[in-house]
Amino acid sequence: MNHTPHFRTVFSCTLVVLALGVVATACGEPDGHPLAAQPYDAARQVSFNAEDGRGKVDPDKPLEVTTKREAGRITDVTVIDDAGHYLAGELSADGLRWRSTAPLAAGARYTMRVSTENEDGSPGVRVVTFQTAPAKRFLTAEFGPEPGTYGVGQPVTAKLSMAVKDKKARRVVERALKVDSRPAVEGSWYWVDDKTLHYRPMEYWPAGTAVNATSNLAGVKVANKLYGGRSKALRLTIGDRVEAITDAAAHSMVVMRNGDVINTIPVTTGKPGFDTRNGIKVVLGKEPFVRMRSTTIGIAEGSSEAYDLPVYWATRVTWSGEYVHAAPWSVGSQGAANVSHGCTGMSTDNAAWFFKTVQPGDIVKVVNSYGDMMDTFGNGFGDWNLSWDEWREGSALTGGTPQETGASAIAARLRPAV
Repeated sequence: MNHTPHFRTVFSCTLVVLALGVVATACGEPDGHPLAAQPYDAARQVSFNAEDGRGKVDPDKPLEVTTKREAGRITDVTVIDDAGHYLAGELSADGLRWRSTAPLAAGARYTMRVSTENEDGSPGVRVVTFQTAPAKRFLTAEFGPEPGTYGVGQPVTAKLSMAVKDKKARRVVERALKVDSRPAVEGSWYWVDDKTLHYRPMEYWPAGTAVNATSNLAGVKVANKLYGGRSKALRLTIGDRVEAITDAAAHSMVVMRNGDVINTIPVTTGKPGFDTRNGIKVVLGKEPFVRMRSTTIGIAEGSSEAYDLPVYWATRVTWSGEYVHAAPWSVGSQGAANVSHGCTGMSTDNAAWFFKTVQPGDIVKVVNSYGDMMDTFGNGFGDWNLSWDEWREGSALTGGTPQETGASAIAARLRPAV
């Protein structure tokens, strides 16, 4: 067997290694380059406008770091809190001043590292740890609904502890309210009013989705002297896709589960003057028994339209009193005529089946009624009656304003111009 090729390969590699070693020795010169030296303590060179060791920093004031020209210049500043969030800032072109461009968090602990170099090019460093004062006014968010399992139409809600009207402050709040899901879906918040937000996906939640709502507001500056407080997280599970579609003209309800028809029910809806609302509604709750009185919807007692009835198997779809319920007194009209005062009526057996089949968050849609469209907000969850583009207009982040990006460490660490 010939071993010559193997020998030549080893020999060649040895020469390469030797050659590389010569190059490294010639180019290294570690002792002659100032950047190779250990950074010196720049504590006397660098000052900042915080009460280092003597108190807590006011989070309403920007953080400023300075150095005198004769002492050298600042080359790099990194400010990070214990949660790993960077504080954005800008370094002046001459390297003598750095100033934060984002607000400090209240009640937080920060570590600041300032790098410098003197006239000889030797590096210096100063590391400072400081705390910010806690906030005196807090904004919190209460998520809804209650934890549990819901239908595919259930929005996530956030009720703020105080009104937020300023657009900039709304962007801060909305950016801090997070809704994550598995599987992930595209979704957005909508500002219903100054204290209420709703979150929904572009389309109904996929069946079996796990939804988590959390707030990152704690310590974040929302407005002048107003900071975010801690909020309790929310976890929801989405059940099967159950949809009930009522055709008021055909006097029929079709119930589907995950796309398959599981029942077709004869119904009666609102008669002229009391027409059932069109559009998509969401089941709000279920009540085995309700006493329905006409006076609660503005019908005077003793009038020809007055009523006072015991009602069973009532599934609520609006806060104003629209239900899907048992109506044994109108069985003869169910499937043939609309005779109710706005509710969807069916036989007692069908109402009991419907009551046991649906859950809060399931979809109840009415078509071909002479009634008005379901209100988007204020009378239940009419959120799905807005197109996705219309829904995004209600967001402080996407509603006709440019998308804003979060501050990164890059913006906080810019070397000055030479």
